[in-house]
Amino acid sequence: MKLLKLVSFVHFVALAWACPGDDHDHSHSHSKRAFPSTTLTAPTRQLDWGDLNIIHTTDSHGWLLGHQKHSSPEPNYSGDLGDFASFVSHMKEIALKKDVDLLLVDSGDLHDGTGLSDGFPPGGIDAHDSNKFLTQLPYDVMAIGNHELYIYANALDMHQNFAPKLKGRYLSSNVNITLLNEHNQIVNVPVGNRFAKFKTRNVCRGRKVTSLGVLFDFTGNDKNTTVQKVADMVKESWFHEAIQEEPDFFLLVGHMPVQRDNWPLVFNAVRAVHPTTPILILGGHTHIRDCVQLDGRSISLESGRYMETVGWLSAKLDKKGSKKNITFSRRYLDPNRVTYEFHTGRKNSSFDTSLGKSITKGLNQLAKNFDLDFTFGTAPTDFTTNRVPFPSNNSLLTLYGSEAMPVALTVNNTRASIPNLMITNSGSLRFDVLQGPFTKNDQLTASPFADAFLFIPNITAGVANKVLPTLNNAGSENRKREAREAWERELYARGEVEMIYRRWLEEMDKRNGIERRAAGNATLGYVTHDSCPGVGDDVLHAPLPFFSVPDFIASDPPAVSDDTPIDLVFVDFIQSQLLEILNSLQTTKTFTAADAQPYSDVLGNAVLGVFAQKAWN
Repeated sequence: MKLLKLVSFVHFVALAWACPGDDHDHSHSHSKRAFPSTTLTAPTRQLDWGDLNIIHTTDSHGWLLGHQKHSSPEPNYSGDLGDFASFVSHMKEIALKKDVDLLLVDSGDLHDGTGLSDGFPPGGIDAHDSNKFLTQLPYDVMAIGNHELYIYANALDMHQNFAPKLKGRYLSSNVNITLLNEHNQIVNVPVGNRFAKFKTRNVCRGRKVTSLGVLFDFTGNDKNTTVQKVADMVKESWFHEAIQEEPDFFLLVGHMPVQRDNWPLVFNAVRAVHPTTPILILGGHTHIRDCVQLDGRSISLESGRYMETVGWLSAKLDKKGSKKNITFSRRYLDPNRVTYEFHTGRKNSSFDTSLGKSITKGLNQLAKNFDLDFTFGTAPTDFTTNRVPFPSNNSLLTLYGSEAMPVALTVNNTRASIPNLMITNSGSLRFDVLQGPFTKNDQLTASPFADAFLFIPNITAGVANKVLPTLNNAGSENRKREAREAWERELYARGEVEMIYRRWLEEMDKRNGIERRAAGNATLGYVTHDSCPGVGDDVLHAPLPFFSVPDFIASDPPAVSDDTPIDLVFVDFIQSQLLEILNSLQTTKTFTAADAQPYSDVLGNAVLGVFAQKAWN
């Protein structure tokens, strides 16, 4: 899928570790601070601290100003990166007082998701400006994600400008980039570093760490970037050399889900050399909260998406050579000021640090520079992807298919008078459109993908109208299952995870959604059921209602006879599958990519904005 598109690290660590308390600005100015719009539920239990503790983020996708819409459950996630920076600083102070280790770790996907990353002016690079704020936090390890690789310029920016800020701790164990070196020679080098070895806290008392940063077997990367299969990576000589020396623990960070993917390949390769060394895996990519233990001396944590979750992991480590199970604890925090103040023991008046306020101010200025408050129109109600049935008046997919595409794609289009059928994949809609001003930022949040629309002319309406149900696997149950599994495997390899995230939401609702919502004693949010002991969610919620949606949606069929020639319009992301189906539905001609022509200058990430200007003013 094609996508659009300072306090130094050392100084901050010195402040946070060596000078607790010196980072506070006691003026308590809260100008431009976006406080939660509703009363939030506070946690009721403290975090479990161990000898080793980790704060984990993943799949932030540019959501650095937090979720600021009023519709539930958005206020749960209203903390911005400045709030998070203040939280991290206070937690570092607590770790010092407890004399324990606290690491900050990220598992990738910093690009593609909000205007802060994607709303740059012409000539810019996706997330180049927003990523500067992330480098101001004391991340100990960060790993590359697949969204750093869809566009070569983004990967190059990460290699040249972002990775150096992490001083060897931005890891891309199986991801390379091809470029010209200082001698004008073509070289193929890691985007970051293949691995890192370091000590926690300080040289005298620190624990030895060996860390890797692994990406799943991604196939959608741009030319001049290389993703090595995980199965091949673990056979490399550098990998075996990196894990040969036994550390106090292995920290395996990577953009790969902790279940149903290839973490066991990495885990088993390490275990073959070090049968009892503690292994901590911090994963990502599928946008869910999840936890699993591959054995009694390891734990694997995945911490959601879009800054809707901050993960907490702690371990009570024992002596080398021990074979006893390690006591682990994990928690999924809702990132908001109420959560942060509860766990740091701070009041609102003493929570903000000077760094935190500086980051918030800088992000607001970046939003202003990118004109992210530009308003296309006012959404009259919430339009959601899965909280209401499809089709229905409040379904975003209904709005997009029946209204937005037909309006936006025919503006200034010489083919507007020709009957058409427009098809896209539902996964192209990444976030709900919520009531209120619909801004440039909302447009990029709801649909960040810069996919082009193509068309094939003179397809009879009878044939064209069969394409959508066939795409959605009409037919026998076996055909539907096989087609879906094949399509999902292809989508997953190219980086699409919306089907997995939606399936997780569906399971959540099926378990106890109706009962919890009916009880009325819990706010809406995530209700996690994972494989690790105890309750993982920091605040108990009622799950959101969930309704299944098709993989593909279309505009309303034109009111013409079956033999009327029409334009079959489709997003280029689904071209190969659509052509295959079109050729199976008729024998008049074998269609190829050469038959697909550009239909509109309006890209996928602009459809809702063009529509809103026409319909919501």
